[in-house]
Formats: sequence, structure tokens, C-alpha cells
Amino acid sequence: MSRFRTIGSRTIAEELFLRLDRAVVETPNGGVIERVVVAHPGAVAVVPLIDGDVILIEQHRAAVGRGLLEIPAGKLDIPGEPRRDTAARELEEEVGYTPGHLEHLTDLLTTPGFSDECITIYLGTDLRSVEARPVGVEEDHASIVRVPLTEAVDRVLAGEITDAKTVAGLLLTSKR
Repeated sequence: MSRFRTIGSRTIAEELFLRLDRAVVETPNGGVIERVVVAHPGAVAVVPLIDGDVILIEQHRAAVGRGLLEIPAGKLDIPGEPRRDTAARELEEEVGYTPGHLEHLTDLLTTPGFSDECITIYLGTDLRSVEARPVGVEEDHASIVRVPLTEAVDRVLAGEITDAKTVAGLLLTSKR
């Protein structure tokens, strides 16, 4: 499909789990361009569905300076842990549910213009309540919200829920 080819890359900076690279790319006409790429370890997210309701988490996001209503999610931060296991762990930690079943919905490229981050989104069903185990100060101060899926989709369509993984997960779930 693409006739562009990355011919080199060097790391500019690293901070916590992110890496900033300068990629050297050969263009279809033989030219060379440079692009800055944010390298991300990847993430998972789960749409927890119980009796037609979804379980969401409202937590502060420093990058946008406010709280957002989202599906539970987390980065792939344990080397070698399968994505499904990470998804189940994050669901338990953030909102206090263990899924009996995880169905793959999609792999979402969040911002391919400058980052390689890919979030695998699952639908979680047959949920069993367990004690939530928040990790981090944002999760410690988060609110867990249970709403009908139809209401959550209405809130997406009204522009009230704007987080990309949540929008994608809710809309895909509503089409099942």
C-alpha cells in the first residue's frame, strides 16, 4: 500500500514509558524526510457490559486538564503479559469486575500522525464483582459510573463522551 520506507531512526528522548524518536523516511520519489514519532508500549481497554449497562470510570486527565468519562483501560506495562490478561487485570483494578468472557472488538490506532500507540479494545461480559484495586492517584480519586449502553451512546453522539477509545468501544458494542 504505502511506498514510503523508514530507513533509519534515532531516539531523541525517553520519559517513563514513552520514547521520542526521529525517523528518517524515504519517499516514493526517492526523497528523504524526517518525522518525529512518539513510541508507546501499547494498551488495552474493555467495555464492561452488565444487563445492558456499561461500567465507566471518570478520572482526571492532565493532558486535557479535566476529568473524562472512559471505558477502563491501561498500558501494556508488564513485559510478556498477554493483552487479554492485561485487559482483565485493568478491569479489576479500575472498576472492580472480573470478566468471564472477553471478545476482541478492534485494534485502534489512537494518533497515527505522530504516535505508534495501538489500543486493543475488548467487550467484557459475564462480569463478576470483585474489590477494585486502584493504581495511581487519578484512579484513587476516580468515580465509577454505571449507565445504560443506550445512554452512553447518546452521550457520545451529543459530544459529551469524547475519549477516542471509549467512543470506538461504545459504538462497536452498540452494533453487536
